[in-house]
Amino acid sequence: MGHIEELSETLRKLRELSPLVHNITNFVVMNSTANALLAIGASPAMAHAVEEVEEMTSLAHALVVNIGTLSLPWVEGMRLAVGKALRRKKPWVLDPVGAGATSMRTRISRELLGMSPTVVRGNASEILALASEDSGGTRGVDSTYGSGAALETARELAKLHGCVVTVSGAVDYVTDGTRMLGVQNGHPMMTRVTGLGCTASALVAAFLTVQPDPVLAAAQAMGVLGIAGEIAAERSAGPGSLQLHLLDVLYGMDDQALSRLRMD
Repeated sequence: MGHIEELSETLRKLRELSPLVHNITNFVVMNSTANALLAIGASPAMAHAVEEVEEMTSLAHALVVNIGTLSLPWVEGMRLAVGKALRRKKPWVLDPVGAGATSMRTRISRELLGMSPTVVRGNASEILALASEDSGGTRGVDSTYGSGAALETARELAKLHGCVVTVSGAVDYVTDGTRMLGVQNGHPMMTRVTGLGCTASALVAAFLTVQPDPVLAAAQAMGVLGIAGEIAAERSAGPGSLQLHLLDVLYGMDDQALSRLRMD
């Protein structure tokens, strides 16, 4: 079975299961992330209070931990939710937003990386910052490096932590330290819409619930979002309408659209 056929089957299973994805994510993207999950066929839950995160994680099929708008009470909620996910053997995704920009972000990102995420997804600067204080490439939450600059670091982190590392960029790279997949779908206009990286992390979590190979699950999720971005850009005058069309394309994603997949 080829990559396109495998992706079609994964998407069919996802829509059939409609997995509940628990997101501890940032204020900027809660709405757009929830809508993207709904559009692709999953079910979102946004809960970060320490009083309920463990219970929500118990109910969910997968967990996303996104550090975009950090505060110490949220960090405690993240620790509790991750601990519950590990005990219940549920997949979880770490999105180290802005790692390298501040010492707090870098420290918390590394702490969470040490808690056995299934997949880590970030831009090149964030991935480099997980390995070195001197990455110097994080500008706010944006990367000043292309994804290819973090390939060796991604491999090393994946081997060291026994996880899958996904580096987003013009080409999205996914590795478990041994295997490497590259996904070439996407459109430059996507970089003008805030939070699409966060959306990618949420989609990765959804795909992990039905695709047992985390390398393939992450690559498939990145492919679907990239394809949606391409089609949405063709229908859009700018980033404002891109956001609207992106949800419509995710909702209507079919085999014809999936045939655009460029993965190797």
